[in-house]
Order: sequence, then structure tokens, then C-alpha cells
Amino acid sequence: MSLGDVPYRDFPFPYPPLTFLVQAAVIKLGGRVFWHTIVYCAIVGGAATVVTWRIVLNLLRERVAQARAIALILTLPLIVLGIYCVFPHPFYDPDCAFAILLAVLLLQGGSRKESSIVSDVVAGIAIVVPLFVKQNMGLAFLLTTLAGVAAVAIIEKVRGEAIRRYVLIVISAAAALGVGLLLIHFTAGLKNYWHWTIQFAAERRTPAQAEMIEIYKSKAALLSVLVFAIGFALSWFARRRLLSWLSVVAGIIMALPFTWPAIYLSLDRDSSERADRLLNVWPLILIISTVLAISAIRKRRGVDLVLPFGLIATINGTFMSQQLWGSTYAIWPLLIILLAYIVRSLYQFAGPRTSVAFAAIVCTCLIVAGGAYVYSHERLDYANLDEGALTKSNLAALRGMRTRGDWLPNFEELVRYTDANIPRGESILIIPGEDLFYYTTSRQLQFPVLLFDHTVNHYSPAEILKLAHDGNTN
Repeated sequence: MSLGDVPYRDFPFPYPPLTFLVQAAVIKLGGRVFWHTIVYCAIVGGAATVVTWRIVLNLLRERVAQARAIALILTLPLIVLGIYCVFPHPFYDPDCAFAILLAVLLLQGGSRKESSIVSDVVAGIAIVVPLFVKQNMGLAFLLTTLAGVAAVAIIEKVRGEAIRRYVLIVISAAAALGVGLLLIHFTAGLKNYWHWTIQFAAERRTPAQAEMIEIYKSKAALLSVLVFAIGFALSWFARRRLLSWLSVVAGIIMALPFTWPAIYLSLDRDSSERADRLLNVWPLILIISTVLAISAIRKRRGVDLVLPFGLIATINGTFMSQQLWGSTYAIWPLLIILLAYIVRSLYQFAGPRTSVAFAAIVCTCLIVAGGAYVYSHERLDYANLDEGALTKSNLAALRGMRTRGDWLPNFEELVRYTDANIPRGESILIIPGEDLFYYTTSRQLQFPVLLFDHTVNHYSPAEILKLAHDGNTN
């Protein structure tokens, strides 16, 4: 893209464009060097954590005493589970999570009674942006958020309250969506975009419905919900009887399902099994959040009423691509926000002792188990990041890049060979595919497939062979 090729029109591309357009712009401005990818991930990852903290603080302020301290505690797990902690390379999952976080923060500001027209319009535009970063996450967020804002507007209208801010948000979102689609139509072609990002992507990635609900049917999830429910009932009893010590016990019991991933670290050395225990907190959080959000409908107002439902739908939309065990590495901030809703509900229902004990234990365990999860590279076990000696690149475009094994020396040999034997104007077919090759050499991609992966390549082996022969590919 940085060399001028247009996705969807010039080559197959089953992803929305924004992450890649941003990286193309970075390459145009900063050149083909490795260091700016590190800087980008550090800045965006840190900004996402700060935005998450601000969202959590907004949720707790005026409803919870010592809101700043509790908000800090709740966001501490993002030190190890931030959007770019697990996979520190510019990618659409983390970028979409960041876009969603910004949209949520702007929605919180735009939904206030004292909000300005500008803040309402910007909030509406922000709702649309994630759709053009990653389709399953962005579409779930856009549809549920717009529907929620419209529903709030209707409710507020019936109550006789002003709804200007909600109307502006919806109109601005619709206008932004229209402008985005028009830009795509006049550049890559709307039909091409629809085919690759919706039809083709859904064909290759959409799981069966049974797989989508499988995470909620496991015995571990049901047992965890039961333990939480027992602690929740005990907290109600403790508050009625004014038993402060029992309130703390209730908070500890509710946090027990979250302690298991940390305890399991000392019971099993298998990083895969450890990761499974950590990822199992997702269905628990989603189930609890859904129940509490439904039970609090009459007590909440404005965007605060519908925001948890939007986040729950967005998380489930994220799982549509690779389900629970392949799609969680960039959306931990969304879990933290739902956790903040749970803590706020506990504070209002069971009191400060229960909620603080629960928050402190859960976040401590997430830091411990999350740190082990990231350190073990379990999510990236296919990359063999811990095998072999540490080598560094001698290529100008990759200066500063270091990785274990003989991958870099072999790659550099490939680059030297092609520079010496294949003229730059000729097309090259690399199997299984190497996007870094084109980045490093600045060669123009002339074959219509960059990566021979099921989710990207739509050609059959026979078609690939014919394309290679017809194009006189090296």
C-alpha cells in the first residue's frame, strides 16, 4: 500500500483498511525501518491503558468512594495484558480495541447533559471508526451502540427529557458511515470491499453457532458462576445483618473463581493448560456482566444504561473469528471495563468492603496469571520465540530487529539471493508467503497473493499454478 497499490481493487484483501493505511503512512513518513513499529506499539498500547483507566474512573466517579484508587487497581492488570502486550506488532485487533476504547470514552463525554455539539458529533463519528479497522469487532460495536443510543433517546423522550445529544450522535454516525463508504466506492470499489471484507472473510472465519456458545456450556464456567452467586448472596446477608467481617468473606468467595488461574501456576507446568485457566475468566465475566446489566436497567441512565450490552456484544463479535482461545489477546481492556461495572454493582449492593476485597483479589490474580501467560508466549507458540540463539538483523530496513533461531540469517540469505539474481521489475512467487520480504526490499508485489493462508488466499492450487505460468513468475 505504501508503494501505491490499492487493496480490494489491485489485490485480494479480507481486512478493513485503517490499520494498514496507518502503517503505510508511517512507512511513507518514517521510511522502511523497524524501529517505528516498536514506537507505534508502545504509544498506542500505553494510550489504550490510559483511556481504559479514564473510562473506569468515569464509571466509578460519584458512585464509589475512593474512585481513583479503585480505578487504578482495576487497570493494573493491563500492565501485562494491554492491547500490545501479547502481540507487540502493529495489527488490526489491538488497533480496533483502541478505536473502541476511544469511542467509549467519547460517548461518556457526549452523553452528559453539559456536552457540546462538537463532542456529540465527534462521539458519533468515533462509533463508526472501529468498523473500518476490524469488521467483526467494529460491526458488533457499531450496531449495538447505535441501537442502544437510539433506545436511550426514545426512553428519554418518553420521560420528557432533552434528547439532542443522542440524536446528534446517531446522525453523526450515519453521516460518517456514509462518507467512509463513499471514499471506498471511489477508490477501491464498494462491491470489491463488500466481497473481500464481508463475504469472503465470513466464509473463511465464521464459526458454527454451536462453537460460539460452547464457552458458556463448560462445567468450569457454570461452577464459577455458582461460586460467585453464593458469595453474592452471602454479601446481601452480611449487609442486612451489618456483619462487616462477613462482607469481606463474601468478597473473597466471589473472587475465588479468579484465583484459580494464579493458583494453577504452581500445580501445572504446561503453559497451554495455564493459559486455558486464565482465558476461562472470560465467559464468567460475560455471564455476570449480562445478569447485573439486566438487573440494573431501571437504575441507570443515558449511555451508561446500554454501554455494558454493547461491550458484551463486541466481545462476542470478536470471538467470531477464532473463538475464545484465539481472539482475546487485544481485548483485555474491555474485560477490565466490564469488571468495573461488576465492582460498581457490588459497591452499591453489598457495600465497600465486599467490592474492594473482590477488586483487589481479582486484579492481583489477573496480574500474576496474565504475567505468566504473556511470558510463556503461549498465544504465540507457533512462532517458536524461545528456541535457538538470539540473532540480530544486518539489513538496513530491519536494523534493531532481534529474534531467536536461524530465521533472520535465512531471511537475509533470501534477500541477498534475489537482489543478485532477480531483476527488480520481475514478479516473484514466494511460498508459503513472506510479506516482510516486500517490506524489506521495497519490491512491488506483482502476484495477486501475498500470503498463502486459508483466510487470505482464495485461489485453488490449480489456479495458483496457472497464474504463476501466465505471469512468468520466478
